[in-house]
Order: sequence, then structure tokens, then C-alpha cells
Amino acid sequence: MKRLLLSVGLAVCPALSVTQQPTTANLSLADALALARAHNPLYRQALHDRAPAGWAARNAWSSTFLPTLTASGGLGYSGSGQQRFLTANFSQNVSTLSSSYGLFLDWGLNGQTLTQIPLKHAQLSAADADVAGAESNLVTGVTQQYLSVLQARDNAEVARRELDRNEQFLKLAQARYDVGRASLIDVRQAQVARGQAEVALLRAQTGLQLEKLRLFQQIGVMPPVDVATVQLTDTFAVQTPAWQLGDLLTMAEAQNPALKALRAREGAARWGVRAATGAYTPSVSVSASWSGFTQKLSDINPTIAAESASAAANMAACQYENTAWLNAGQTALPCGALAFTPQQEQAIRDQNAAYPFNFTPQPFQARLTISIPLWSNFSQPLQVSQAKAQQQDLEESVRARGLQVHTDVSQGYLTVTTAYRTIAIQDTNRTAAREQLQLATERYRVGSGTFFELLDAQVAQLRAESDYVNAVYDYHKAVAALEAAVGRPLR
Repeated sequence: MKRLLLSVGLAVCPALSVTQQPTTANLSLADALALARAHNPLYRQALHDRAPAGWAARNAWSSTFLPTLTASGGLGYSGSGQQRFLTANFSQNVSTLSSSYGLFLDWGLNGQTLTQIPLKHAQLSAADADVAGAESNLVTGVTQQYLSVLQARDNAEVARRELDRNEQFLKLAQARYDVGRASLIDVRQAQVARGQAEVALLRAQTGLQLEKLRLFQQIGVMPPVDVATVQLTDTFAVQTPAWQLGDLLTMAEAQNPALKALRAREGAARWGVRAATGAYTPSVSVSASWSGFTQKLSDINPTIAAESASAAANMAACQYENTAWLNAGQTALPCGALAFTPQQEQAIRDQNAAYPFNFTPQPFQARLTISIPLWSNFSQPLQVSQAKAQQQDLEESVRARGLQVHTDVSQGYLTVTTAYRTIAIQDTNRTAAREQLQLATERYRVGSGTFFELLDAQVAQLRAESDYVNAVYDYHKAVAALEAAVGRPLR
């Protein structure tokens, strides 16, 4: 954990490594993979794409079994004036304020709705498979680049040892020249060889730093300014391949991430065909609503005055009937009951004061609708045909990926086997080249060999050392590629 935190600190805060003393940071493959899972952009994109698929699955469940519920509220204003509708005029002497609320419930069910739950869950499974595939690609990419850094490091070490040997050869040639047993040509040849070894070491060290930069790029974090402070700690042992090709092919058929992702997509497309076919089925919808409103006149006095005047006119008419139309002995009409009372005035004022929250409820409304598609200009056959074409394309993609996986696993198995045998051959060559260089050195030391023979032996030994290092890491990279093709670790 301390190594991981130190690595993160160097990656995220490169400025600190400039102002402070360089600190060696150890980075294991596990630390690199943990950082990559947290920061690699492509892997993070796959994780981000999974979230909508999860919410789509939840939405399918709720849309099937739960209605949608919508609440609304509003405020309104209408100024005073006259409005004309056809031949009728409507006058409003004062402005009005209004408020309202509404609660609406809707629920529908058809064949397409019923297939949304399995469809969205199949798409969620496909998104999970995509994440697994992205993680597999991430592990393979980081592992391969980690091995490339180790390979560059070992090649740089070979170049450094070569420079040390050339320093010794130069001293040997100079000593033989000083005692008159060698010519100046040998000294100059030794100087040239040392210079070439210095250039080779410089290039190898630069290549090592570049591979480290690519590793941090693969991880998805900014590297420290001095990448030389980051040291890789993992080692990889060469093991005899004990796998059988048939077993590897069986495992790959069941576990290859890319193949599993395509199968999940094909399964989702199969449900997409069922969903498109559901467009032929009847639809049932249920809706209900609750609502209310309030109104307020900006000036209530004209309304009260109009009500009072209307009541006074009614009382005058009543009294006129009592005096002019009643016969002797008839009971007089109760004209006092028509008077505009303070209680009525207060009731009008109270009603006007209901704004904005003392709503007057409206009647509850509910509706059940059943609809049957009869003719839609071939839209249903079009949707079904498009869905079937997508499913069939994915079926072919699954078959093509299966063939590709078979080829990749077989190729990876053959490559691992060849790389393992190559290591043994290169190890034998390296041992022989070391003995050849040792013999050439001793022959030149005692004067029975030439410096050109020594240089030839040195070049052969350098090539043998480099070939051995490259053979070892070619083997490890081949194993990583085989693991990626199979879809699981093999060691």
C-alpha cells in the first residue's frame, strides 16, 4: 500500500519531484493495474456507459407496474378590458388573479411494454460484458507495457555491461600498446568500440524512459517529471507450457470477454425482435386527474356594489308588488329577505380572499382506453424487419468472433510454445558466446589473437545477450496475449 501511495503521489504531483530530492518509487504490476482501473480513460468510459443501462432496467420495471404521476401548479393574471368572441362581447371591469393545481396519473400496457423488462436486463448484461471486456483489454495492455519496461530495463543493463567490457578492453589495448605488443590501431579500435557502447547505452536508457512514459499513459495518469525514479518490482518466471490446446479452446469459448459481450448483445437483439413484434398487440391505458382553482378580483368593491344594487332593485320590485298587486287579505311578500346583508358581503370578501391556496376542487376524472392497431403504413413490419436484421447481424458477428477467438488461441498457443523453445536455444547461444568472448580475450591478452577477433567475439556476445533477453520477454508477452485470448489468467 505504501508503494501504491508513493506511486500515486509521483504520478499526480510531478511538481513535488522537482522541488524535492528525487525519491525512488516502487511500482508493482498489481499497483499499476489498480491505478489503471481508477484512471484509464477507455476503461472509465466503459464504466460510465454501464450506468444508463442500469437505470434503463429500473425504468422498465417501474414503467410496467407503476403509473406515472405528474403534479402541476400555476398562477395567472388577466387584465381588465373587453374581449370579443364571434358576435359576443365580454367585459371585465377589474383585473383578476388566479391559481390552480393538478395531479395527473397515467398508466399504459401493451406488448412492447411487457418485453421491456427482459430487453433492458439483457442490455444491462451486455453492458456488464462490455465492462468485463474493457477490463480484460486494460489488464492485457498494462501487463504488456509493464513487460516492455522490464525488457527495456534488461536491455539497458546489457548495454551497460557491454560498456564496462569495452572500458576493460580499452585498458587492455592501451597496456599492450604501452609495452609495444600492440599497435595504435588496436587502441583506436577499442576507443571506437567504447564510444559505440556509450551510444548504445544512451539509446537503451532513453528507450527505457520512453517505455515508462507509455506505461503511465496506459495507466491513465501523468508521469513524474523524472521517470527514472520509478522502479518496477515484479519478476516473471519462465514456466514450461503445460496447457493443452483443446482445453484452452474450451475455456476461450466460455470465457473470452469479447465473445461473451457479443453473445450478450445478440441476446438483447433477440428481445428487441420480440419488443418490435409487440407493436401488433392492443394497448390499454388508464388515466386519472385531480385539480382545483382559485380566483381573486383585484378590486372587490365594484362587485359588492353590483350585488348590493341588484338586491336593492329586487327589494323595490318586491315592495311594489306588495303595494300594487296584492288583494285585500293576501299575505305580503317577505321583501326583507332580499336585502343585501353584511353576512353576504363578508362571504363575497372571504371567497375573494381564497387566493392563492384555498382551492375549489374540481370533479375527479378517470379514463380507461383500449386501442387496437389496424393500419400504420407498414411501420410495424418495418420495425420488426429492422430488429431481425440487427439480430442476424449480431449472430454473424458472434460466429465471426468465435472463429477469431479460435485463431487467436491457437496462434497464442503456438507462439508460447515456440517462444519457450527459443529461450532454451538463446540460452545455449548466450553461454557459447560468453565462452567465445572469454577465449578471445585470453588469446588477445597473451598475444596469440588479434583485436579484431576480440571485437567479433564481443559483438556476437552482445547479440546473444540481447537475443536471450528479447526471447524471455517475447515468451512472457505471448503468455499475456494467450491469457487475453482465453479470457482468464493461466499462471
